[in-house]
Amino acid sequence: MSADDQFDDERMASPLRRRLLGGLAAAPLMALGLPRTSFAQVPPTAKVNTTGLAVTDTTVTVGQLHSATGTMAISETGSIQAERLAIEQINAMGGVLGRKINIIQEDGASDWPTYAEKSKKLLENDHVAAVFGCWTSASRKAVLPVFEKDNGLLYYPTFYEGLEQSKNVFYTGQEATQQILWALDWASNTKKAKTFFLIGSDYIWPRTSNKIARRHIEQHLHAKVVGEEYYPLGTTEFNSLMNKIKLARPDCIFATVVGGSNVAFYKQLKAAGITPQKQFLLTLSVTEDEVLGIGGENFAGYYSSMKYFQSLDNDNNKKFVSAFKARYGAKSVIGDVTQAAYLGPWIWKAACERAGSFDVNKVVAASKDIELANAPQGYAKVDVNHHLWSRSLIGEGQADGQFKVVASSPEPIHPDPFPKGYM
Repeated sequence: MSADDQFDDERMASPLRRRLLGGLAAAPLMALGLPRTSFAQVPPTAKVNTTGLAVTDTTVTVGQLHSATGTMAISETGSIQAERLAIEQINAMGGVLGRKINIIQEDGASDWPTYAEKSKKLLENDHVAAVFGCWTSASRKAVLPVFEKDNGLLYYPTFYEGLEQSKNVFYTGQEATQQILWALDWASNTKKAKTFFLIGSDYIWPRTSNKIARRHIEQHLHAKVVGEEYYPLGTTEFNSLMNKIKLARPDCIFATVVGGSNVAFYKQLKAAGITPQKQFLLTLSVTEDEVLGIGGENFAGYYSSMKYFQSLDNDNNKKFVSAFKARYGAKSVIGDVTQAAYLGPWIWKAACERAGSFDVNKVVAASKDIELANAPQGYAKVDVNHHLWSRSLIGEGQADGQFKVVASSPEPIHPDPFPKGYM
């Protein structure tokens, strides 16, 4: 089965689910608080596409670039699904500038050179109007030179370390000041943590995130880092780490392990007798998607710092969860990055219609201050720095695989990808 067939509506959705999806498809744009744009007459292609993008009188083509295979597939499958759902809903409303969205899907295969190769294909061969994709910072860093050289447009959904801003990228996940610093303050103030053990996968995001975390712990919280360890992506052997944790006896394990390695990490914590009843653990990298593999019984009692949890109690999130489950099955779950991926196509649609064009420069210029008044996560707004204003949340893992929200920033936090003193 091809990648497109895998996510094709006719193959995956039963007639009942298609009817349910059809009933929900018209809701999200208004629910997100975006203005509805009416086109009594579809604007001519020559007006909305002056740079040779894949736009016809009836269609506009975009790309998807995620890992459908490899160690990162456990985390990225939800992003693929959410972007598909948003695009299906947008198409059900008439598309963008009167044009239905076509998708070309490419598999980054959890391999950073493959991401660069596939991004070049999408931009230079397929001439897509936008790309929704990447997950790890390593994949984003691999494609960034291609997008900047070819003036492409990437909507990147993952929480990340910050320290980046590009004209060609919109970052719909949290950056460090919203996720890392706020969470560490909570750990210090609420859990009284004074010693921290930093653990991460061995690539850009965990190393940079922990560098920022260490600086905040030592210089702002006046606390101590008692250990720092890294393991290659895909690692399933953490037994020696368990002994180091027991010897260090940290108040807080601060974890940035990603992908399939999470399954082994949390199961081995439990096997070693390191449980939430004895050990406070705060992670930046476990959402409902990862808990599916880890098992709720192995994560219950630990904490995640995110801006979205499936359990959020607001009307728009309930509609979103219902539509997602109608499309992908009652047992499907929605994590932080999945929801952030869902926002990407809606932000792109709003910017194109505000600009009256698919041209990248015009879309970028029109994106500032686009507001999602009632996104599933709650209020969000596109900042001039291409990041989103959003609230920060702490969720406690539950045995059923969901999270109980135990803390929330009082207001949306201004994104600051270059925080003073942390670079």
